[in-house]
Amino acid sequence: MAIEEPDYQEVLKQGNFEIREYAAKIIAHVSVSGDFDDASSKGFKLLADYIFGNNFTEEGSSNKISMTAPVEMAPLSQQVQITAPILQHGYTQEWQVNFVMPKEYDLISLPKPNNPSVQLIEVPPKKYAVIVFSGLVRESSYEEKANLLNQFLIDQSLQALGPVKIARYNPPWTLPFFRRNELMVEIN
Repeated sequence: MAIEEPDYQEVLKQGNFEIREYAAKIIAHVSVSGDFDDASSKGFKLLADYIFGNNFTEEGSSNKISMTAPVEMAPLSQQVQITAPILQHGYTQEWQVNFVMPKEYDLISLPKPNNPSVQLIEVPPKKYAVIVFSGLVRESSYEEKANLLNQFLIDQSLQALGPVKIARYNPPWTLPFFRRNELMVEIN
């Protein structure tokens, strides 16, 4: 079963690195506190609750919304540099967890969340540098991939415009070597 993903144009591809121009999209997002694993779990559960029907339409009913990929997660602090370790176990900070909404919706037709912590926003078109990799997202793999992505930015004379986002495309039961993950950073 195919899962919808956001639209983008590939501007450059070099091995596992890409530069992408993403179209505008609508996201549902929550802000959560905790270390990487706790925040990821909390954020996912809140957003899954929304798309599985904890919402309301203008007609007063609830509506199930299709799951899309990826699930995105980023530290909220703008102070986090691309090479800073952010996955340390026990390190509490604020995170934003996002689900991209299916393209069939706009902000008016999208069911409204019953939970006020779930926010719906339209994200304008943006350009990202991306590194694609498989496996589990662990602190060691994150740091290695973030360093490689940072070197790619230097080599391409690009500047990061925010914190690195972690994008995960597969359900948790997917075997690690079949998983698709990405680190993404908005660029100029």
